[in-house]
Amino acid sequence: MESESGGLTQGMEIIVKTSGVWIPILILLLAYITGKIAESRHYKSIRNREEQWVGIPTISGRQVPDLPAVASAELVVGSVVVSIDHFKRFLSAFRQFFGGEMKSYSSIIDRGRREAILRMKESAPDASMFLNCRLETSSISKGGGKAVGCAEVVAYATAVRFQRPAG
Repeated sequence: MESESGGLTQGMEIIVKTSGVWIPILILLLAYITGKIAESRHYKSIRNREEQWVGIPTISGRQVPDLPAVASAELVVGSVVVSIDHFKRFLSAFRQFFGGEMKSYSSIIDRGRREAILRMKESAPDASMFLNCRLETSSISKGGGKAVGCAEVVAYATAVRFQRPAG
């Protein structure tokens, strides 16, 4: 019996001594999994909502084709702030230390742009077309440091509604 409890004590001692190594790894793994789940859910939501708008043109240029009679036109705006998850924050800190491109931010900007455009379109659900669409992107950091905490994206355009043909 004593050898079993002695073995258990030695096992606990090993776990305690190595906890400085496996606890940070476990935390990073948990941050990676939760960040990946949140990002994949957001992308799924974006894809589903984009399908609803596939037939409505969004033009970024100033030159537009000949349009039918316009019933109304108004400025529409959509904005979003997308934050970086803890695992990507760790990767970016690692990358800042050694230098190089911060690829972990590309999905933040992509999600932000797509979400802002969707919110802009959702603010004018009966629009026939969106003209002169523009995007403004800015980074939000804590305390003015180099590390980016969030990205804000604002999308704006002119929502045009065509007159319905008489008859």
